[in-house]
Amino acid sequence: MQFPKVKVVTATKKYLLFVEFTDGTKGNYDLSHLSGKSVFKAWDTNDNFFKVFVESESGAISWPGELDIDTINVYCAIKGIDVDSYLTKEQPALY
Repeated sequence: MQFPKVKVVTATKKYLLFVEFTDGTKGNYDLSHLSGKSVFKAWDTNDNFFKVFVESESGAISWPGELDIDTINVYCAIKGIDVDSYLTKEQPALY
C-alpha cells in the first residue's frame, strides 16, 4: 500500500494545521491536545509551532529539533476514518 504524501502543511493558528495530501485529501488538524506535553512544549518556544514543514526524506509533518507527528493519524482524522480500518483495507497506489 502506497500511503499519500503530504503536499502542503501550514500552521493557520496556534495548534491548528492545514494539511493537503497528494490524493487531494485536505483539511484542518487540531493539535491542541498535545500542547504543553512532553516534547511538544517546544512548540511554545519562539513560535516554533509556526515553523512546521514537510521533512524531505521521510515526508513527515515536522518542526525544528527533529519533532514530528504521525502522518497516518492526521490523514485518517481529516478523512474521518479509523486508522486500523484504513490500514487493513486494500488501497489503490497513490503518488
